[in-house]
Formats: sequence, C-alpha cells, structure tokens
Amino acid sequence: MADKEQKQHCCTPSAAECCKVESVVTIDDRGQMILPKELREKAGLVAGDKLVIATSMKNGKLGFLMMFRADDFADMVKGVVGPVMRTVWMDDKEEK
Repeated sequence: MADKEQKQHCCTPSAAECCKVESVVTIDDRGQMILPKELREKAGLVAGDKLVIATSMKNGKLGFLMMFRADDFADMVKGVVGPVMRTVWMDDKEEK
C-alpha cells in the first residue's frame, strides 16, 4: 500500500495536499500578477522559466487555472499522446 501512495499523482483527489491554498495574488492594472518568492522557491521557478496555463471549464464557467512548467507539460503531453498515436498508427497499418 505504501508503494501505491507514493505513486499517486499530486492531483489525485485522495492526495493529502491536493487543494492546498499556497498564496493569494492580486492582478494589477496591466493584468500581471506576482508569484510570491516563497512559492517560486518551493516550485524551483527562476527568472525566464516558462509556464503553461491550462483551464478547466464546468457548465460554461471557468473552474480553475492550472500552471505547469512548459517542459514538464510537454513531457506529460508526449506521455499521453505518444501511446495514443502509436495505437492509431498500429491500427492504420493493420487495416492496410
């Protein structure tokens, strides 16, 4: 059971700190916000890092925003899309 708990993704609903509020930020007149230093340090973010902002909609309303490191997000997409594309390509070859 310990192995299963260690392998859980941070966004798994049963994860202990799934929905922890890390900070509250304010959007300025230019539409910019500052991530607090403590949060940047905790996340290992430095000047020049790129973040992907993804959204989740529910009933036509924005549910929440998610931020991912661009490199990590690309790896996640490859991990999901790669196997799907291999399956599609294999199915396509089998049909011919």
